[in-house]
Amino acid sequence: MATCEHLSQAGDPAATTPEGCEECLAGGGRWVHLRRCLECGHVGCCDSSPAKHATAHFHATGHPVMQSYEPGEQWRWCFVDSRMG
Repeated sequence: MATCEHLSQAGDPAATTPEGCEECLAGGGRWVHLRRCLECGHVGCCDSSPAKHATAHFHATGHPVMQSYEPGEQWRWCFVDSRMG
């Protein structure tokens, strides 16, 4: 099975809004779980959240890899290859 180059090359930037989803905080929204972009550090809400800002961030920027921003979770997801790492 081939490895995902996006997952293997992902960075580890600091979270831009460590307290929560950037867009939800700005607009008074709510989130279920948080995801951090491993290219720019953007923090967005997951697809179980009403606004799905992490996926929207991928579609707007093309940044391929998000990591769970939940305490104790380390998994990563590549939107391009639909692979978990």
